[in-house]
Amino acid sequence: MKGWDAMEYDEKLARFRQAHLNPFNKPIGSRQHEQEPSEKAQEVTSDETLPELPTGEPEFHYSERVMDLGLSEDHFSRPVGLFLASDVQQLRQAIEECKQVILELPEQSEKQKDAVVRLIHLRLKLQELKDPNEEEPNIRVLLEHRFYKEKSKSVKQTCDKCNTIIWGLIQTWYTCTGCYYRCHSKCLNLISKPCVSSKVSHQAEYELNICPETGLDSQDYRCAECRAPISLRGVPSEARQCDYTGQYYCSHCHWNDLAVIPARVVHNWDFEPRKVSRCSMRYLALMVSRPVLRLREINPLLFNYVEELVEIRKLRQDILLMKPYFITCKEAMEARLLLQLQDRQHFVENDEMYSIQDLLEVHMGRLSCSLTEIHTLFAKHIKLDCERCQAKGFVCELCKEGDVLFPFDSHTSVCTDCSAVFHRDCYYDNSTTCPKCARLNLRKQSLFQEPGLDVDA
Repeated sequence: MKGWDAMEYDEKLARFRQAHLNPFNKPIGSRQHEQEPSEKAQEVTSDETLPELPTGEPEFHYSERVMDLGLSEDHFSRPVGLFLASDVQQLRQAIEECKQVILELPEQSEKQKDAVVRLIHLRLKLQELKDPNEEEPNIRVLLEHRFYKEKSKSVKQTCDKCNTIIWGLIQTWYTCTGCYYRCHSKCLNLISKPCVSSKVSHQAEYELNICPETGLDSQDYRCAECRAPISLRGVPSEARQCDYTGQYYCSHCHWNDLAVIPARVVHNWDFEPRKVSRCSMRYLALMVSRPVLRLREINPLLFNYVEELVEIRKLRQDILLMKPYFITCKEAMEARLLLQLQDRQHFVENDEMYSIQDLLEVHMGRLSCSLTEIHTLFAKHIKLDCERCQAKGFVCELCKEGDVLFPFDSHTSVCTDCSAVFHRDCYYDNSTTCPKCARLNLRKQSLFQEPGLDVDA
């Protein structure tokens, strides 16, 4: 009777465990018999309890399958965050196995998504346990690029080399401080293009021919940057033209980024963004604030076509006339008035050079407003606020009447030789010759002329 009770207990225990098996731990061969265990499982209810072992009965020995239940490696049934691997080697092995499972699963399935989540957690765990001696350096210098390792983990970026997403949580990535080139650490040694910031530093100039195309045959039907085979038919790779250089690039080097083309601005006053390569986009971004365009030499007719440029040129000329007042004025130096133009240093150096940023703001109408405000502030200091600057004003030597004149006043004329200031009406009504210069010439003649000696001799 005792043996019968033990057999009955074993049979119920086997059925109980059969009904509670983890479906993901089944061997591949057992999938053909999925229906049979499920039908048998219906015989065991949730209220069924297991009888106690009779006293004196020897310990029950579980089969190998039962002992493995819930402990074998499974990428789907285990809660996220539970890691059995304790060292770097085991984590790396688990990551490789998880990668293989992801490739074998159906695309966009729930199981594949769970496996991807687990892969991310495994890599994070590996990053935590990684040996500090294996950390990648913070600075890498390649082809004049100065790469710094990024610490941001939440910003989503795209690698400029392989054109794939940089997952900051699980991947190490670098950014060049000169041209802002971003790439994975694994892509660093594959970079073939030098940093464009070196070109900006040594040879800062624009291509001023509009889309200077020479044809794919001149490039041997290869990408102008990485030399990958390209064609207009898209086989093996699509050829994309850069509107700035006129050359053709592959889809990895040309992402259809949009940029304002300098040649179209200075020749056509056209600010419509056009498609450029990645390299051209970085170069144009670094050059946008550099004053390298001498407009009156490149296209002098532009000042007849764009009225705003004439106004900007007059304001810049006035600011250059105000500059000597500020340099010799203690109060102006203490107030740092000239720092109002610190973002446009070339405005206090000359009135000829322009940057693309200047022309963009002229086109949008912002530069004229901001420059007029600065002009008004400067004039107020010289003519009203500062007695020293007021004392440096001029009196018209032709009429000897009127208020104190300054060279930047709209109703004055300035002699280009001696910098004397006159009323404009007085200057042109009397003579085109400056009276002050005439007196100086007579004085020189009287000083250097000897008795009986002809000055012309």
